[in-house]
Amino acid sequence: MGLTLTDLEAPEGYERLIEARDPQVGLHALICLHSTVLGPAAGGCRMWAYGTEAEAIDDVTRLAKGMTYKNAMADLGLGGGKSVIIGDAKRNKTPELMRAFGRAVQALYGRYYTAEDVGISPRDMAHAAEETRYAVGLSKASGDPSPWTAEGVFRCLKLGAQDTFGSDDLNGLRVLVQGLGHVGLSLAEKLHVAGASLIVTDIAQTALQEARDRLDAEICAPEAVFDQQMDIFAPCALGGVLTPEHVARLSARLVCGAANNQLATPEVAQDLMAREITYLPDYVVNAGGIISVASEIHGTGDAWRRARLDGIADRVAQMLSTAREQGRSTTVIADEMVESMLARSRSA
Repeated sequence: MGLTLTDLEAPEGYERLIEARDPQVGLHALICLHSTVLGPAAGGCRMWAYGTEAEAIDDVTRLAKGMTYKNAMADLGLGGGKSVIIGDAKRNKTPELMRAFGRAVQALYGRYYTAEDVGISPRDMAHAAEETRYAVGLSKASGDPSPWTAEGVFRCLKLGAQDTFGSDDLNGLRVLVQGLGHVGLSLAEKLHVAGASLIVTDIAQTALQEARDRLDAEICAPEAVFDQQMDIFAPCALGGVLTPEHVARLSARLVCGAANNQLATPEVAQDLMAREITYLPDYVVNAGGIISVASEIHGTGDAWRRARLDGIADRVAQMLSTAREQGRSTTVIADEMVESMLARSRSA
């Protein structure tokens, strides 16, 4: 028995949720299409050892919706989708598994473009591309999107600093970077060059040692993040880190990071606002990676990518200004901006 695709019941407002299995190579994946109103769905593939399929479904649906909002806000002409492969990326991932995943993506005939996310590398995506023309983020094309993500976050962080502290000069500000993967480490490097005083945390000791030795960073334990004194918090690991309890302990006045779905629940945006902590919605500021991938989909180059990064900064400035004028959270303002774009496209 080879690859099988099964449609699962998609949540309300979603277009499609597909389960892909190939027992011969150990593939168990989910592909979620949230919206193709603005174009074919695009979003990365994540490989993670979820405890249950229900956890994987919850993750892939949240991420897919986030991609709709991210792609719309970045003006990419793309809809939102996401995929997850259930399994341990260090132990279960093989070229054969990635090729089977590629066949699943190909079976959607261009309604979904996939790329790298947590647990998936450009080399892995190259294996998937052997079976589908809809795998992007390849080394021979746009390449690793992480540097573009970090650059977008850094630009937005400086805008947030200007709004929060009255200056975009980061010299001497204490910035805690949570997670030192490709994006987090790249962001930390940019912050170091800008003169920020770095605090870093990660579960990987080698990454921590590199940040300490090369970036003069202070190290804190993962469980002690919200006990640190900081000016800016940059979550760059997995999502859901901003809970009501954590917000109550947070000393930062600005939150701007690369992690997806940073708010444990939508209501946490109000908790941040009540404490006068400026929050820059993750799907707005971390769009640099998908901008790089979109350039590969559309066949454009660096000039197009840089123009879209500039556009993100412009929207962040608009969002911050509107939020202050109206006394509402940046999350609500950003969501309304996206819903307006989607509504215009539906009516057209």
